Amino acid sequence: MGNEVQCCFKRIEKKYLLTPAQYRAMRQGMAPYVTADQYANYTICNLYYDTEDFQLIRTSLDKPVYKEKLRMRSYGVASDDSRVFLELKKKFDGVVYKRREILDAAAAARYLHQGRKPDRDSQIFREIDYFMESYHPVPQVFIAYDRGAWAGIENPELRVTFDTRLRARTTRLDLRLGDDGAPILPPDQVLMELKIPGAAPLWLARLLSENGIFSTSFSKYGTWYKQELLCQGIPAVETPAAA
Repeated sequence: MGNEVQCCFKRIEKKYLLTPAQYRAMRQGMAPYVTADQYANYTICNLYYDTEDFQLIRTSLDKPVYKEKLRMRSYGVASDDSRVFLELKKKFDGVVYKRREILDAAAAARYLHQGRKPDRDSQIFREIDYFMESYHPVPQVFIAYDRGAWAGIENPELRVTFDTRLRARTTRLDLRLGDDGAPILPPDQVLMELKIPGAAPLWLARLLSENGIFSTSFSKYGTWYKQELLCQGIPAVETPAAA
């Protein structure tokens, strides 16, 4: 979140649902090995885009070898001239590839909601255009959470984040209209994410093992979909098998 913004990522991402005791143990145990992010604590706001019948999240929940999604993200509640990130996130064979472009919030809404393309061009914008033409997605859910972020001292590409107060709404689907929503997880549960370019360092593997912390398959959007839509009787339509 500094002046130099990374727009392309390739990394392994692991997720863990922590109890309060596990969260405290992780914070204490990792302290000698990490340093706080430049903006160590902030709120992340996301708009997730999907087809009218939720094809993308239904496909994702089937755990395919390849999956992709599009979201618009801001750090804190955006204003018209705040910068937001348009992110294409793809996962293939366990490796996450993220590509993103930056626009102000008003221009981003015109682009994704009205089809008014930005003045500049790039390979990533062309990839977003292709995604839009392929799926014709619409904003389906707003998801926000409060994040604490740390980076490795020896390897700054290692990132450890803790997300709390995960919340979602299906109205006011605009990053400029507040960060409120209904809770997705119990209030005392913490979502930890490890973002690493390769193998985890030994100190981190030992810390996870000593505290009985195991990775889990968890999607914020997928969890909301299963909790809210399926409970309302919207069926989880099976994804057709590939020919």
